Amino acid sequence: MTGSTDTGLALALLAATAYNSGLIVEKQALAQIPAARRGVAAFAAALATSPRWLAGFTMMLFGLAFQVLALLLAPVTLVQPVMASGVAIVLVLSRVVLREHLGRGEYVCVAVMALSVIVLALSAGGASAEVGHDVSGAGFAGVAILSCTLAALTAASALQAGSPRHGPPVSGVSYGIATGLLYGVAALAIKALSGVLLHGQGITGTALALLSSPYPYLMAACSAAGLLLFQTALQRCRISIVAPVSNVLGSVYFMVVGTWLFHERLPADPARLALRLAGIVIACGVVVLLSRQPDAPQPVPGTRAEGRARRTWRKEGEDRGFRRDAA
Repeated sequence: MTGSTDTGLALALLAATAYNSGLIVEKQALAQIPAARRGVAAFAAALATSPRWLAGFTMMLFGLAFQVLALLLAPVTLVQPVMASGVAIVLVLSRVVLREHLGRGEYVCVAVMALSVIVLALSAGGASAEVGHDVSGAGFAGVAILSCTLAALTAASALQAGSPRHGPPVSGVSYGIATGLLYGVAALAIKALSGVLLHGQGITGTALALLSSPYPYLMAACSAAGLLLFQTALQRCRISIVAPVSNVLGSVYFMVVGTWLFHERLPADPARLALRLAGIVIACGVVVLLSRQPDAPQPVPGTRAEGRARRTWRKEGEDRGFRRDAA
């Protein structure tokens, strides 16, 4: 059991690296893609025809595949802290590759968010935990409907606030909450799929079980909705805010709800139980604090705001002595 758990954790680390590196590549591609407000179909078509975006999306798919394998070998409460540690990858690459900057308060919040991941990881130590694969269909359906409804309401509020007719742009935290819930439900479906794979008999039997199960379709629907919403968020907000909130909230949601749905026991040791609860409370508290931080929205490609931003950056460069050579 220990060897299987170690392999599961290694796969979770590969999943976090591939998934979050793919986010950065997608963010780079979105700078050259027209704004999402031109229509969902046009936006999806633009994504599908961008080689750079497709490369990032492929990396994310590999990350999801590694996550499914990790959940076959290790419990939710071990896999998800590792997945949530991908926040560090996003923050480093967003600063080095994308040149994004955070304020002092935002740095503190993200650091505390990382601390919550460490606390959750510490709470998972000790004796090997039981991996649950069986779930009640009715209970799963109730949780999924409630979570998706809350995600839809939050997303609608974020999209409305980000429109030109509704005041200042919305903070990236709202997008992070909505996508975190959608990805959390998708992760629950992935966990349920791991149980289908485990109980499958032969290639044909496993394939039929997958096709007759609602979980692949729920995972696809939530992942697609979360993907489109997340791409919109990346165009309008900083990835160094959106990604940590979405990642940590989705991970905490998955750990709390997944532990209950799949009957995976909480730590029996009082100290480890206290660490588990503290990590969850800290993560949720940081999301609230981040939502109160002023967000610096990005100019959306193809809009007047982007044109004004480009002229401002050019003027600042000229004031500092940098001028473009005449052709």
